[in-house]
Amino acid sequence: MGLLQLLKSQFLCQLILCYVFLVSGLIVNLLQVCTSPLWLVNKQLARRVNVRLGYSISSQMVAILEWWSGTECTLYTDPKSYPLYGNENAIVVLNHSFEIDFLCGWTFCERFGVLGSSKVLAKKELSYIPVIGWMWYFLEIVFCKRKWEEDRRTVAQSLQNLRDYPEKFWFLLYCEGTRFTQKKHLISMQVAESKGLPKLKHHLLPRTKGFWVTVQNLRGTAAAVYDSTLNFRDKEAPTLLDILNGKKFHADLYVRRIPLESIPEDEAECAAWLHKLYQEKDTFQEHYTQTGRFPSPTVTPPRRPWALINWLFWACLLLYPLGLLFAQLLSSGSMLTILVSVALCSAASLGVRWMIGQTEINKGSSYGNKEVPLNNN
Repeated sequence: MGLLQLLKSQFLCQLILCYVFLVSGLIVNLLQVCTSPLWLVNKQLARRVNVRLGYSISSQMVAILEWWSGTECTLYTDPKSYPLYGNENAIVVLNHSFEIDFLCGWTFCERFGVLGSSKVLAKKELSYIPVIGWMWYFLEIVFCKRKWEEDRRTVAQSLQNLRDYPEKFWFLLYCEGTRFTQKKHLISMQVAESKGLPKLKHHLLPRTKGFWVTVQNLRGTAAAVYDSTLNFRDKEAPTLLDILNGKKFHADLYVRRIPLESIPEDEAECAAWLHKLYQEKDTFQEHYTQTGRFPSPTVTPPRRPWALINWLFWACLLLYPLGLLFAQLLSSGSMLTILVSVALCSAASLGVRWMIGQTEINKGSSYGNKEVPLNNN
């Protein structure tokens, strides 16, 4: 282990990263609250302001992946589609197999300049998490309760609200509904057998109703579906803690651009189309497992400097007064003050660890674990 890698793995460095992220995130959340009156006066301006504020939070996590960890990303795609990325609205269909697949999705958005305006279909519980969840509220993220009868109307309305969105956006969608585990896969394939559907080796059965509602409500707004399949070299399965420790990985992302008008409008036909798509995704994953690459030309989109610049701005703004505070605390010689400071640092560390725990596979949602037929929603 080199000296730099050893330094990155130290708890103090990780605490500094987390301190900057949490405090800056809460400041940005407060600024987002302050934009509330602007929504009444100029909705489009309020949206543009919140895109920049949201970018100030999410880009910090991308900066940790790209600049702190040094993780690289190779894109496999059709050269004819590449110039369109970032220049059109799109629905991005991602596989849900890794603890940091959401972060890789954000990195994909960042490389093409749509990170601040990117959207996602997320479970309602995430909206209560400070910083990220509160940021998403002001970015008009689509939340669902995973109860189809309740979600159908609210999800459709939220998607309709994006029709006049002033920035190019990508809508990230995990059609499997939950992260892949062996137990969920076993149950999912039992359902596939009962429904007469081909079994998948590397994916869960997709939830077709949510996809159909998304496509129907974004017709005329989104130009294409980006079928995206993520994998990591050497069969590694990185975690968020690995990234905080500065460990480097190499991600491979296979993206196919599919024009939205080629997707059937009928719900049953759209469901069949999505099942066929996942059978193809499964084939691509198997090809990667066997050969170590996806079947397409490669390109490496360059890192943009803005995520790093944003983090350096917040670090300079927040670490200087923190250093002065600790210097005063140490010079005061008050044991009570020092103990209170240690307690606050410990509480911040526990808070960050709890947030990281939300991404861990073994602590993930129980959605998909019940041994009952899936509703495909």
